[in-house]
Amino acid sequence: MMDSKYLATSKNDSGGPGSVNFSIKRKHDMLGISPVSEKKLHMTQIKQPVPLPVLLTSKRTTIEQHQKSLPVYNCRQRILRELELNDTVLIMSETGSGKTTQIPQFLLHAGYAKNGMIGITQPRRVAAITVAKRVAQEMSGGLGDTVGYTVRFEDVTSKRTKIRFLTDGVLLRESIKDRLLLKYSAIILDEAHERTVNADLLFGIVKEAQKERRKQKLGSLKVVVTSATMDIDHFGKYFNCKGMYLEGRTYPVRVMHAKEEQDDYVHAVLVTLFHIHRTTPPNHDVLIFLTGQEEIESLAHQIRQLAKVDVSGTSDLRVYSLYAQLSQNKQLECFLPTPANIRKVILATNIAETSITIPGIRCVIDCGFVKEKSFNSADGLDVLKSVRISKAQAWQRTGRAGRDAAGTCYRAYTKKQMDSFADATQPEVLRTNPTAMVLQLLALDIDCNNFDFLDAPPEEGLRSAYKSLDALGAIKSGSVSHITPLGRQMVMFPLDPKYAKLLLTASSFGCMEEILSLVSVLTSDHVFVSNTDKNEMASLAHAKFQSKHGDHLTLLNVFNAFVKTEKPKVWCHDNYLNLRSLTYARNVRRQLTEISERLDLVLNSTDDIEMLKKCLLNGFFENIAVLQRDGFYVTVSGNIRAKIHPSSVLHGKYKPSYILFTEIVQTEQTFLRQVSEISIEWIKEVVPFVKNIPTR
Repeated sequence: MMDSKYLATSKNDSGGPGSVNFSIKRKHDMLGISPVSEKKLHMTQIKQPVPLPVLLTSKRTTIEQHQKSLPVYNCRQRILRELELNDTVLIMSETGSGKTTQIPQFLLHAGYAKNGMIGITQPRRVAAITVAKRVAQEMSGGLGDTVGYTVRFEDVTSKRTKIRFLTDGVLLRESIKDRLLLKYSAIILDEAHERTVNADLLFGIVKEAQKERRKQKLGSLKVVVTSATMDIDHFGKYFNCKGMYLEGRTYPVRVMHAKEEQDDYVHAVLVTLFHIHRTTPPNHDVLIFLTGQEEIESLAHQIRQLAKVDVSGTSDLRVYSLYAQLSQNKQLECFLPTPANIRKVILATNIAETSITIPGIRCVIDCGFVKEKSFNSADGLDVLKSVRISKAQAWQRTGRAGRDAAGTCYRAYTKKQMDSFADATQPEVLRTNPTAMVLQLLALDIDCNNFDFLDAPPEEGLRSAYKSLDALGAIKSGSVSHITPLGRQMVMFPLDPKYAKLLLTASSFGCMEEILSLVSVLTSDHVFVSNTDKNEMASLAHAKFQSKHGDHLTLLNVFNAFVKTEKPKVWCHDNYLNLRSLTYARNVRRQLTEISERLDLVLNSTDDIEMLKKCLLNGFFENIAVLQRDGFYVTVSGNIRAKIHPSSVLHGKYKPSYILFTEIVQTEQTFLRQVSEISIEWIKEVVPFVKNIPTR
């Protein structure tokens, strides 16, 4: 991470047309003192052929004129004709063609909603919400009327709803109760190239639903699969249909690559932002792609601090964050217009890569990395790490700069580095833990070994998943595996099976209220504010919440104090805690409580810390590690050597012989995050089936 005292200035460069040369100087150098350090970040322009621009939003352009100006409008009759002749249509179209907003309306006007709804899936909730709002506006109606949306924990639809935007996960959960998806006459699977696990499952489920509805002579199910960068041949073979290519229209985007490899991409991003800030008009808003919440919040803090002293800037900066764990209201803030002479800067994860259009974006800064979970079937553990994006992701990010005006994309990596990127992102189903997926399919009475995958997950991963679910009590293994009553209850929670198991067994340990709170906080992540200018004060503030038993009890202490405070915003500020994460956790807890009550679970509470940790062990029995003589811990699953994460309350203090952890994080080293001390006797009592515990 760069020193927060650095600022960016620009100067002429002899690198040829389209080249930019950035140098870094400390803020006191801006006052005329000679620079004490300098680092160059060169950018080279790549010409990208782009069709003529079309004005997306203008006061002089009516909605109808805007719709007719979109490339998809001229193809509407062909799309409808293909869908009349075929049950499945593949549409590959460039960014800005209007496919996401217009095709649902084409189907509605063509009468496809007479016998059921038109469902449009999105990989993320923010996309489902914003696109639904746009389509409702175009149809001159309110949300929840003809057009609505459903995301996790929120349903804005009614009996009158004909066009329904929803996340992949919501439709997947609906399919558990309705295998044939009878409430839908047409389903549009958007952003198919992202290849999330939920999307891959839906490909097989809608394909099977079409087949069964034909066999039972029920109403046909029309399926439209859309994407900007999908492998059309691969999808065509799977669905046994031909694809259509639709040219899109975006504004021209200049692409600038770093000439030199950057050791610190966050440093490079910050340099580039302040160059843009001083050299472009204030209405040129900036979208920055980063890897995760902690990185985003840290850089947002630096930008705000530097903007206060950047007197040479053309305007003030207003910084927004956009990531999955952010509350819905906070996610939607970045779409609101800013006052005149205020530049909007949005720091986002790959949540902003597709579907959503943030008004005013003229510049994109791409760090070139994404945070991914990868699953090692040998040890049964997920590893979270930052990896290079694919070429397809790079171009998706680039396209964000040309949605409603000509723009520029700055890439904090060289052209040579990009040439080494994979062409496309590896499907999640091939690299992530398949345990939740296997449970979802078994709830549909589908055995993974017989499911029609677009790309089948590795066999060793499936074997590991069946083994884990059997140990959790979710399934009964045999020649044919069957889901148990406990497993069917676990599916009711939109959580990892481990968390669902905790909630379903917490009552028997007398700690349901505590587990509800703890699971909610664990799903929100990054409660503590770090990397501030007042680290010592933050450490003192955090100390009063710390539990000698470990991080799980510490997080519980934080959440319990948060829900009791009358002024949460002030309280979080004074205690250096993340208001957004804790607010998100509180909302999640409310929804999990409602599900628990529907399942008639007893909402009891306890002060017995031992019982609480035994309950945690009941769900996280695969996440046990044993201290070794050299100070490292070795995990029970996979014998992975790791250390306690520096953020843990147990880091640098007394090292327990046995610990339980929430996840493994892999950076330069391998760390165990969110750890608590446990006893070997508890392991024998609560999870006696856990064997091969490493010796100390």
